[in-house]
Amino acid sequence: MAISFVIDPSIAPCFSFSSPSSSPRPLPLRNLHFHGRPSPISPLISKPNRKFPIFSAQQTNSEEANSKQQADVKTLIRSYKQALFNGDETSVAEIETMFCKIEKEKNKMDQKVLSLSMKIASEKETKIRLQADFDNTRKKLDKDRLSTESNAKVQIMKSLLPIIDSFERAKLQVRVDTEKEKKIDTSYQGIYRQFVEVLRHLRVSAIATVGKPFDPLLHEAISREESEVVKAGIITEELNRGFVLGDRVLRPAKVKVSLGPVKKKTPSPAEEITPS
Repeated sequence: MAISFVIDPSIAPCFSFSSPSSSPRPLPLRNLHFHGRPSPISPLISKPNRKFPIFSAQQTNSEEANSKQQADVKTLIRSYKQALFNGDETSVAEIETMFCKIEKEKNKMDQKVLSLSMKIASEKETKIRLQADFDNTRKKLDKDRLSTESNAKVQIMKSLLPIIDSFERAKLQVRVDTEKEKKIDTSYQGIYRQFVEVLRHLRVSAIATVGKPFDPLLHEAISREESEVVKAGIITEELNRGFVLGDRVLRPAKVKVSLGPVKKKTPSPAEEITPS
């Protein structure tokens, strides 16, 4: 008698037992006996539908269960060796069938582990992407909020500029002749200083003009005039004050700009010759 292992592609890597005079055939499971005594693997194969402890998901985290599973597998391997040694075809076939089932369960668990690993990786990637989207949205909302606040502040400050102009004009027109007028002027100046202090706290400041180079982003040239003492492009007079809020222009300053010294036109030789 010869023992050979035949792989069935439909249940690989399962085995079947065959002899030279017979074709490979699957053998039924049954209780095994050695020399009139029950086989040590009988408890394992007497219930074909039994789920082996080695694949119990509820016990994999228990050291006691792991130890028991290893003992069961070792017992099965010892029984398989004994069956091969004794030439017990039935026992060999049944044990190989059990090995096949174990291999199938192992492959099935491997597939589950692979599927769960892929799902975890996908969920992790989704979480990272959602977190990035959340951060981008939060940054955009913060930027929009700051922009809205800045625009609202600009509009409010622009509406207050005419009040500053009124204070400036009143300051030029007030004449303090009597004690009563002096008290009124003192009260007026106190209110104006308080108002200017509030604007300064809100980062509102006046645009520098006279003696500064003309800047089209900050100044509005109302006129240009020649000057013998001021270089070209330098502001000579401020007509209306301008203001900025931080780095944003609330109102450009209206100014006069120097054209520089007048260039005298020299007569050409033809003009110097007078007709006789």
